Amino acid sequence: MTLRVAVSGASGYAGGEVLRLLTSHPNVDIGSITAHSNAGQKLGGLQPHLHALADRVLEPTEVDVLRGHDVVFLALPHGASAEIAAELSDDTLVIDAGADHRLENSEMWEKFYGSPHAGTWPYGLPELPGAREKLQNAKRIAVPGCYPTGSLLGLAPGFSAGVLQPEDVVIVAASGTSGAGKSLKPHLLGSEVMGGMSPYGVGGSHRHTPEIVQGLSNAAGEDITLSFTPTLAPMSRGILTTATARYKPGVDVATLRAAWETAYQHEHFVHLLPEGQWPTTKSVVGSNHVVMQLAVDEEAGRVVVVVAVDNLTKGTAGGAIQSMNIAMGFAEETGLNTQGVAP
Repeated sequence: MTLRVAVSGASGYAGGEVLRLLTSHPNVDIGSITAHSNAGQKLGGLQPHLHALADRVLEPTEVDVLRGHDVVFLALPHGASAEIAAELSDDTLVIDAGADHRLENSEMWEKFYGSPHAGTWPYGLPELPGAREKLQNAKRIAVPGCYPTGSLLGLAPGFSAGVLQPEDVVIVAASGTSGAGKSLKPHLLGSEVMGGMSPYGVGGSHRHTPEIVQGLSNAAGEDITLSFTPTLAPMSRGILTTATARYKPGVDVATLRAAWETAYQHEHFVHLLPEGQWPTTKSVVGSNHVVMQLAVDEEAGRVVVVVAVDNLTKGTAGGAIQSMNIAMGFAEETGLNTQGVAP
């Protein structure tokens, strides 16, 4: 089976990453490629690494352009996907790389995004408990945020196994600058970023906070409390997440690691590293793979999980295509076999 696929927002980082991966997918024919302000330009001038598609002209991001495809990827700014998705056929698989359909709680959406909630779609992080079943044959999929991808994969096994306490979860994550998108911003200029790190969204104000709380609470079966602090690192792509939570009284410390080993022992893309080996963002660049390591801080009574993901691949486009594969009945790793790049 060959799918005819459209990609919106193709001039941005997320849309470009979706296209990069789709060019290697054996079951995909790339149809319309769209943008907003860059419509009418050739893709090669905006995404020079996409040689196979360099001569394609970007069409406007309009419903009439996107109709008639088997799959539509929406790599649009937050708040822009819902209106377009509502106009597309129920028979079309629509995959939203934005935040519009991730949250289950409409009040949280309105608090963090300031607009009416568009509804909740199946969540495109297959490695979470029960997620694959919801993605099978789905026609609407919400791709997780980049920070939630590493955060949820890091701690969900412990909460699902019932060994972590729901209170006092702390996550600090460092992201490359591509996570902020391709629009020109003074604080993202090379002279501002290179050689230094800076925090932002401090004090629970980052928009990914309720998404992480939602996912970990679902895994725990009860509400968790979270302190989440993102930081900007002087690299173009990648996220290194350090996630910690207290383990419950009476838990056998020697067996804590087993919860993560059990959760990921059969996963193609998530790897719990051998003890003593720690994740690096460089090891997953350009790949859909996730690497993590776990330590137990007995003095503090906490589990510490460090996770490395590529924010544009597993954190966005790779997760989107992995979810498409599940929904359409393909092998999950189809088109996603690229390993990390070194050095």
